[in-house]
Amino acid sequence: MKSAEQTRPAKAKRKRLSASLEDYLQVIFHLEESNRGARAKDIADQMGVQRPSVTGALKILADRGFIHYSPYRRVTLTGEGREIGLFFIRRHKILKEFFASTLQLEPEHAELNACRIEHAIDSTALDRLVRFLEFLKSCPRTGVNWSEAFALFCENGAKSSSCKECLKTCMDQIEGDEPAGAEGMRA
Repeated sequence: MKSAEQTRPAKAKRKRLSASLEDYLQVIFHLEESNRGARAKDIADQMGVQRPSVTGALKILADRGFIHYSPYRRVTLTGEGREIGLFFIRRHKILKEFFASTLQLEPEHAELNACRIEHAIDSTALDRLVRFLEFLKSCPRTGVNWSEAFALFCENGAKSSSCKECLKTCMDQIEGDEPAGAEGMRA
């Protein structure tokens, strides 16, 4: 995964978009990908808003140079709009993955929380979250065993009597995964 800093558009380019305008860019991006452009009606349907609200948002996004917009024509993203749209979509995916895979929320709940938080999280916190997810996927002390143990903890709460057994099992598995001859390398 790339860090948030590596893929973040310059702040000047973002021109401080509201959460609503960020959502419009994401919806336009997805509609453009599937339909070669977005119609105001489709945007309104996707976002659950009235068409006059869409028209107002489209005018703002066009004025800021993020979309190509003319009434009664398909809306398309400019290069800058596409870059910023991708940035927001990536933020959303990372947050959704975190809520679904790490915190093990139901997909719908993960989606709702990602939508809420994606507009508020800063790039430093998002970058740290990306690094945390990378760590969870690569560290031998985490992975499936850690995830399964967390799921049990969420269901049953803390069971201090089983912690020693769990730790021994984890250590046995780690030691069992070592390449031949690695035992002598441990301090």
